[in-house]
Amino acid sequence: MSDKRPVVVYGVSGYTGRLVCEYLRELGVPFIAAGRDKAKVEEVVSRIPGIETADYEIVEAEATTEALRELFRGAKVVCNTAGPFIKFGPAVVEAALAEGLHYTDTTGEQDWVLHARDTWGDAFAEKGLLLSPGIAHMYTTSEIAANIALEGGGYDTLDILVLWKGLPTYASTQTIFTILKADWYYLEENKLVEWDHTARFDVAVPGYHEFGVAVPWGGMSHPIWFQHDPRVGNVRAIGGVFNRAVMDNVAATVQMFEEQIRPLEPAQQEAALAEIAASVQAGMPPRENPRINRSVDSVHASGPLGRRHVVIHGNSNYKQTGLLQAFAAYSLVQAAPRTVGFASGCQAFGYRELLGQLRAFGLVSEPVVSPH
Repeated sequence: MSDKRPVVVYGVSGYTGRLVCEYLRELGVPFIAAGRDKAKVEEVVSRIPGIETADYEIVEAEATTEALRELFRGAKVVCNTAGPFIKFGPAVVEAALAEGLHYTDTTGEQDWVLHARDTWGDAFAEKGLLLSPGIAHMYTTSEIAANIALEGGGYDTLDILVLWKGLPTYASTQTIFTILKADWYYLEENKLVEWDHTARFDVAVPGYHEFGVAVPWGGMSHPIWFQHDPRVGNVRAIGGVFNRAVMDNVAATVQMFEEQIRPLEPAQQEAALAEIAASVQAGMPPRENPRINRSVDSVHASGPLGRRHVVIHGNSNYKQTGLLQAFAAYSLVQAAPRTVGFASGCQAFGYRELLGQLRAFGLVSEPVVSPH
């Protein structure tokens, strides 16, 4: 591969991959847009505004370690958007490790984050490489808020809420149904404790009079990222979309899964979930509109004698994901991350630095910090 294109975006056949490429163009980073279907990748890339000014190439590659090693050879970073990651991620990680690439992805699968950490974290660290699954709006923007909430010290508990307005992409929908089969965890006194899959919460949404509905959403990434952080012993993260009717349906689907699908054999489970997922969202949602697609990331930090509340209001959550991925790649092309091996976006690049990028591109407002 050409040394002029140090970043590979793998899985550029959907909405998020396109946005990662879009922000790489804006940051002036040469990239390779890759996927299993070259025609589909070409069609997706052709829709990127200003793509004629980007330094890129399109490559078709099968999702095997051997084919991906050939694709990655000579590059420095892979941004993986091809999920579900518990199914397709291992080959990408193995190829990145073998070829000496930093690895990031957009996963929302807590079981994949755990598996990646425990399986490859040490190997990436030994090679001086970053392994960072889950750099995406629903996890990283709230991770930024959590780190701001922890400033000053004296807090040991994080209560995290993420809500956004819009429709999930096809890949996100596949992920939502994939994680139903996994165990979900929150952190309690430094130990991972399993969630009740049917848990459902009525939540007060900062800046709104109406109450929202949130669910554990597969456990989220935060309990894993903060598990060995000496500042924090307890982390619970919940999330969803603003639309209560949608969230009521999500809760009902989880209940149905537990009662009707979980007793089935694994192959039957997968077939049943794939059918439901396809019926919910079969194509790309419309391009985000900041007047419509809004997000709220709210974090309460608490300790024996103190409380702190941080809220980040934003817009276009998939664009936030695209920018966060692109900036991670932009940074890794130029300098080593703050830490190697398994790490979150904030641990690898700095939470204030990531916040600055989101602010610079008009995707989030200044965090609202309320000591109380």
